[in-house]
Amino acid sequence: MTVELLVTGATGFVGGRVAAAARARPGVRVRTLSRRTADGRPADGRPTDGRPTDGRPTDVAPADVGPDAGTVPGDLADPRTLHGSCAGVDVLVHCASRVGGDPDSVAAVNDAGTKALVEEAVRSGVRRIVYVSTAAVHGRGPFRGVRPGEAPVAPVSATSRSRAAAERHVLDARGLVLRPHLVHGEGDRWVVPGLVGLLRELSATVSGCEALQSMIDVGTLGRAVVAAALSPRHGPGAHYVAHPDPVPASELLAAVCERVERPGAGAAVDVATAHARAAGSPRALHHLGMLTVDHWFADDGFWKDLDCSPGEGFAGTFARSAPWYRSYLATGDR
Repeated sequence: MTVELLVTGATGFVGGRVAAAARARPGVRVRTLSRRTADGRPADGRPTDGRPTDGRPTDVAPADVGPDAGTVPGDLADPRTLHGSCAGVDVLVHCASRVGGDPDSVAAVNDAGTKALVEEAVRSGVRRIVYVSTAAVHGRGPFRGVRPGEAPVAPVSATSRSRAAAERHVLDARGLVLRPHLVHGEGDRWVVPGLVGLLRELSATVSGCEALQSMIDVGTLGRAVVAAALSPRHGPGAHYVAHPDPVPASELLAAVCERVERPGAGAAVDVATAHARAAGSPRALHHLGMLTVDHWFADDGFWKDLDCSPGEGFAGTFARSAPWYRSYLATGDR
């Protein structure tokens, strides 16, 4: 029996890996939600010069666009275009989100767009809805060994608030919410590049960092999302998705300095000095918090009986993506 699976956000960092993992599964036929139809026009029929009309990336890679590629027109920012998008779909895996921008635009995509998509899925008889969210819905921490249901949903940014609202729409429809924390690997333009940016700002590494972080490489995350979407054992609710072993900040820093870039020729500063030097940079301060505040979410139950393994730990997976990080950071394209 063939499973019809619809993926949103299939050109994104995580969504692209989810779509690839789904295509590798026997008996799964993948569709992707696209803001463009096969003739290159937006889903609402407006003319286009080939660029997203609002500056956001399209939801489907150009190679996937075509009458036989399983693309479905629809724009989360325009709920009326989602009508019919879930017809014949068995499983919806919703990976698309807007991160950053003005609060109204973020809410339009993540909150209202998800609500409309979930309503369409329910109306169409989709039997399973999965949403890839973020552990950031819990706020800034600290969190140490927190298990599902133990921490309140208390987002602090407009993006996280809108994604928490999206979670509620999915959970109300008895869907499955998956919350990774730090996702690394080829295509990551936030976690490791931001950490390198902090070290460049400091012209040094940081000593005395003891925080523990839940992390997962993006390839494993893509496979895990698909495995959970197809698993009969994973019912409605929310789970954390990370490698079972949290990564100490000291290990993360050492890996970045050894394999990607070592700013300051090996100099080190303590946390207090780092805070003073980074005071004028909100992004640097955010990544300093990554090194100094625990964000460890424990959910061994997620991996139990799942047709997917968390695989090797951070050291092995990071070593494979380090050349990509070096190349990406060398271009200055951040």
